[in-house]
Amino acid sequence: MSATSRTRRPVAGHGQLSRPSAWGQLLKILGIAMSVVLVSGLGVAAYIGYDLTHTYTAKAVTLDGEKSVPPDLGAIKGGVNMLLVGSDACEDDFKAEFGDRCSDPENAGERNDTNLLLHISDNPRRVTVITFPRDLMVPIPSCVDSDGNDTSPASKQAINTTLELGGPKNGLACVARTVSKVSGLDIQFAAKITWGGVMKVTDAIGGVDVCIANGMSDPDTGLNLEAGTHTLQGYWALQFLRTRHGVGDGSDLGRGSNQQVYMSSLARKMMSAEVLTNPGTLLKLANTVMSNVTPSTSLTSPTLLVQIALAMKDVPLDQINFVNYPVFADPDDPNKVVPDYDSADKLWAALAANEQIQVTGQRNDAVVSATPTPTDPATTDPATTDPNATPTPGATAGPVQLPENIAGQSAAQQTCSNGNGYSG
Repeated sequence: MSATSRTRRPVAGHGQLSRPSAWGQLLKILGIAMSVVLVSGLGVAAYIGYDLTHTYTAKAVTLDGEKSVPPDLGAIKGGVNMLLVGSDACEDDFKAEFGDRCSDPENAGERNDTNLLLHISDNPRRVTVITFPRDLMVPIPSCVDSDGNDTSPASKQAINTTLELGGPKNGLACVARTVSKVSGLDIQFAAKITWGGVMKVTDAIGGVDVCIANGMSDPDTGLNLEAGTHTLQGYWALQFLRTRHGVGDGSDLGRGSNQQVYMSSLARKMMSAEVLTNPGTLLKLANTVMSNVTPSTSLTSPTLLVQIALAMKDVPLDQINFVNYPVFADPDDPNKVVPDYDSADKLWAALAANEQIQVTGQRNDAVVSATPTPTDPATTDPATTDPNATPTPGATAGPVQLPENIAGQSAAQQTCSNGNGYSG
């Protein structure tokens, strides 16, 4: 669809999206959770040492139209795209913690409440994680359900219905097909993880430090945090990530930006010596992820996992960006959002050209900047800092500023949650 044929909609800034999920918000850390075992050779060694046949490979599913993956990751032109899906399935071990979501028959089923597209660029390597809102209304293509029947396509439907549409056998493939249609990108790899698994990943690394600027209080989650830095694990990490009324304007979109505070801190934690140089922690992380992830068959090769690890492990934090897919308010339903195709096209173009991106949009009601830390010159792309340096092939003279309707931040940015105040 051309830019001239699209109708502009009001920017969705304060929509109170319906039926907030207790799990979907925690699962936004999935991009980093999966990266646990992809950031160092030691982490991948833990992967390989685990019993792939019985705990990981046996769960693998084939993506719809899945192509043969070259043995060399570098042979995949244009970079690598990995879909990371967070399922809201109610697991027996955690049902009691989340009330109506797991006890109300009207909430039955399994939805993809989190949809992350992880893009690893060609040289120079950069990582971009794009979050697609669960209430994004998009065209849904025909998928294959668990009985092998073709489903009817829909011109406009919530993206978080696609996991259930494909069913237990083909749900991941249906999500991948839909995201591919929306983004126009080929998706070579995919994985699904449960909310319980992500909670365990948080515990496996000893928690994540989050900065609270103004204090945070939310009676719905029982969360009360005074201003300052807090190390959150397991259940309380979940409560922080699912809070709506404790931050911003109480909307799902504000909450999504709030979670980027957590994601960037998680990225810094896992890139630190505390994790990367600790074999015990890496093994625990690998085993946790392996036990809770359902991969595509294309993501089961130990050799490929090593290559992905090597591709990601040296990416500077300022070249790891978390962005929200740009949206407008849905004119047909204030609880839904629709794509901002024009802004999205600029993002896809920058990724296709492997240009360094700069995120300019941020929801200041939910997130505020903290004191910046100095950038390590050794980890910065020399093509963008030293005018006398020889440009790296594929690098640009400077970062491309994304439209303001694409909110997000890099992993290098120190940010704090703009809480609603601490009640004590």
